[in-house]
Amino acid sequence: MSVPTSVGSASQSVAFSCRGVGKQFGSITALRSVDLEVPRGTLLGLLGPNGAGKTTLIRILLGITSASQGSVRVLGATVPYREVLPRIGYMPQNLAVYTDLRVRQNLGVFGRLYGLSSESLSSRSRDVLELVHLSDRAGSRVSELSGGMQRRVSLAVALLTNPDLLLLDEPTVGVDPELRAEFWSYFHRLASEGKTIVMTTHYMEEATQCDRVAMLHAGELIAYDVPSVLKGRTHTSTMDDAFLALVRGRSGGGAS
Repeated sequence: MSVPTSVGSASQSVAFSCRGVGKQFGSITALRSVDLEVPRGTLLGLLGPNGAGKTTLIRILLGITSASQGSVRVLGATVPYREVLPRIGYMPQNLAVYTDLRVRQNLGVFGRLYGLSSESLSSRSRDVLELVHLSDRAGSRVSELSGGMQRRVSLAVALLTNPDLLLLDEPTVGVDPELRAEFWSYFHRLASEGKTIVMTTHYMEEATQCDRVAMLHAGELIAYDVPSVLKGRTHTSTMDDAFLALVRGRSGGGAS
């Protein structure tokens, strides 16, 4: 299903696009005919409850999971691809760092896998550890850190190559409010520099800080627009209420 948007311009370069993307896992349909085009330099919130298809879409964009139907282009390349992978940063929902290694060692391992030079790795490691407030824990084993700190290590790894496209699956879970605010400030700065950030979240109100929001429900894209437009269209004051109104409207209940 194609969902129109009132924002955007044909002249803008595209970070990624999905055309009729569907995904089945046996008898389960995870995504249904998703059409989505996101300009570069966008901070996109991918919203929906558990099972809506958010993580599946992220994995398709990465080329980890193949779409059952449709086509996907990321940073100008058709998925599956290899040439643009170094330009993509990914923070999965589950911890994807080595817990038996120290924080600094994890950055070293991933930095070498990404092909960073020793000088670049040293500089970027310093910058990302400062951003996630782990400079003083660089020598700690990841297993010794709290759950929230471990997720911050995952975010540091995702940011290590200064990627053009950053895919973040629930990046603010377990992060205290002060640090969450700093993350958002940094995400906005990256977007202003032309980077594209896609983040999934259960926290609907958090998405008001995004440039655009894509709402998924039962594998379908039900809305794609700027938060204020979605709330205006549904005559609601919160993103939670806007989402519920859109879901009810599709089921015949009408928008509030």
